[in-house]
Amino acid sequence: MRPPLNGSSVSVGIKNMEEEKKTIGVRGLLAVAVVFCLCSLAVSTEETKQKQLRLKENGEFKILQVADMHYADGKTTPCTNVLPSEKVSCSDLNTTAFLHRMILAEKPDLIVFTGDNIYAADATDAARSLDAAFAPAISASIPWAAVLGNHDQQSNLSREGVMKHIVTLKHTLSQVNPAGVDLIDGFGNYNLEVHGVEGSGFENKSVLNLYFLDSGDYSKFPSISKYDWIKPSQQLWFQRTSLELQRAYMSKPEAQEGPAPGLAYFHIPLPEFTNVVNSSNYTGVKQEPISSASVNSGFFSTLVEAGDVKAVFNGHDHVNDFCGEYTGIQLCYAGGFGYHAYGKAGWARRARVVVATLEKTEEASWGPLKSIKTWKRLDDQNLSTIDVQVLWSNNTPGGT
Repeated sequence: MRPPLNGSSVSVGIKNMEEEKKTIGVRGLLAVAVVFCLCSLAVSTEETKQKQLRLKENGEFKILQVADMHYADGKTTPCTNVLPSEKVSCSDLNTTAFLHRMILAEKPDLIVFTGDNIYAADATDAARSLDAAFAPAISASIPWAAVLGNHDQQSNLSREGVMKHIVTLKHTLSQVNPAGVDLIDGFGNYNLEVHGVEGSGFENKSVLNLYFLDSGDYSKFPSISKYDWIKPSQQLWFQRTSLELQRAYMSKPEAQEGPAPGLAYFHIPLPEFTNVVNSSNYTGVKQEPISSASVNSGFFSTLVEAGDVKAVFNGHDHVNDFCGEYTGIQLCYAGGFGYHAYGKAGWARRARVVVATLEKTEEASWGPLKSIKTWKRLDDQNLSTIDVQVLWSNNTPGGT
């Protein structure tokens, strides 16, 4: 994301990061002419792939979020902001080892990579770096999905080229953009459905909806600084997709009174993360400024109005890992994962885990979702688990 923090001084590191952040401008929030084919939205995209995602027989579905790997050239790439004792032998391979350890420990049903997967400015061959970054997920034969950050396109592949390469890799459910949508900003806007347990009344219904969006890189307007943001065309796609999924969930068979819970994944945090910090109602830590776009595109309001998304997950700010509720939606950082990414010496790299759990029916079958829980794992000797919290429960206000 940004330049590294000084391990000896967080405040100095943050100042350095801010000095080297690219300034960018923000598009005016003008209406965008977008052509959508409603008949093919939401439940129709890549149906054969989406059927791979299903709650397990134990009624759970586990997602591993990996943020900011910043992978470059493997063993020749040095680590950033690690202890002096770790520096000599540390490289991108430490990031790879951490991902292998997490897969073995958590056995996730889906891995989500939330941008800055490679630090393309230091990658001599973007395709090769992408292959190496995602290799642990591929070798484990685990379904995975990815979105782009602000650094993925800085090597020899364009932003579109990076996403087009990602979708060719094995076991990925990533999409360049939604089927049936002619015009949409960015690359990597798509949704995935997680169906109920096979043999239950929900086996053909999505009980958990996952939304992936391209939050862009840098603003294309020099009059306004900072990062890019989610555009009106993407918000319109999200609104219509959410509506179609809600209609399907509240229709027969097993018609439900409210929408299935949804989770949203993208790289750059929304401005509303600041509201979480101001309320002090969060779990985890804030150790650097929240680097959202300098204007508010209104996407958070769009999420609130849609009514199904219960939590948003981002990367981008590596030494923030907090998660807190604002206006009924949990806003969550994962914390930095990669060793070539800036961090804080002595503060372990980390990953976020999310588990969705079904409720048992009176007939001892599986019903809709009961709860969504999260925790983080640290890359220490014991892969320590910290900050366990319930993000959503159907017993709380707003539950389905």
